[in-house]
Amino acid sequence: MRIVNRVLVTGAAGRLGRAALELLAREGIAATAFDLRDPGDLKADRVVVGDSGDAVAVRDALSGVDAVVHCAAIPAPTLGTAQQVFCGNTRGTFTVLEEAAQAGVGRAVLAGSQSAYGFAWAPEPFAPHYLPLDEAHPLLAADPYALSKQVDEQIGEMINRRYGMTVVVLRFPLLGGLDERLPEYAERYRREPAEGARSLWAYLEDRDAAAANLLALTRPLTGCHAILVAAPQTLAALPTEELLDRFHPGVPRRIAFPGRAVPLDLSRATELLGLVPRHLCD
Repeated sequence: MRIVNRVLVTGAAGRLGRAALELLAREGIAATAFDLRDPGDLKADRVVVGDSGDAVAVRDALSGVDAVVHCAAIPAPTLGTAQQVFCGNTRGTFTVLEEAAQAGVGRAVLAGSQSAYGFAWAPEPFAPHYLPLDEAHPLLAADPYALSKQVDEQIGEMINRRYGMTVVVLRFPLLGGLDERLPEYAERYRREPAEGARSLWAYLEDRDAAAANLLALTRPLTGCHAILVAAPQTLAALPTEELLDRFHPGVPRRIAFPGRAVPLDLSRATELLGLVPRHLCD
């Protein structure tokens, strides 16, 4: 297990950033929180206010840090102009990783997204080439957010080649808590399962997402890895095979999907991270 002494968490005031900070605090790992604002309640012994695209602010935040969890981003193409979403996200990722590499940081974990495949926000719906979806499936961005997450992965690959930093990109699905967001989406999918078809009805509970971050920081890995992470079951009430028959009928299936099994290949998350999601939305 790799020892981590201090972690910089960017986007610390967001959903994933907060979950990451809370888990680091429970594990006794020092954290520096970095965000556009300080809400005053972050679980970190140091808080730096700044933009992830500002090299000077990032350099300050990296003081004493030996690992980075980069969560800062505009998380949907609807939350800004195309330029703001793509340029802001990629500028932030490049700046954080470049400055971290220059500071001698050896490990970075990026909050990637399954939106990088292109399905979620595409102007015209399209289906996967095959199921279960895996890391080898082409990334087919048709919106600025998907493209930003695809380029983020390429930035990680370049940083690894140039500096030798280990970079892990976690391709997250819908995130949420068991007492708020996830039940809302589960009810939405129960009423209208078509709403989850683009995301393959996948999800991950916030605490399991934080656990994935910690495992990506501490497992004995080298290189650059993109890893799909999700709960093993869908948020939908209907059996997965029935959902696929209705909403993705022409997509080749390489395996069967019993019950509510999520149509994602999570083997890399198991093999490389040892991730076992424990907080399931029943």
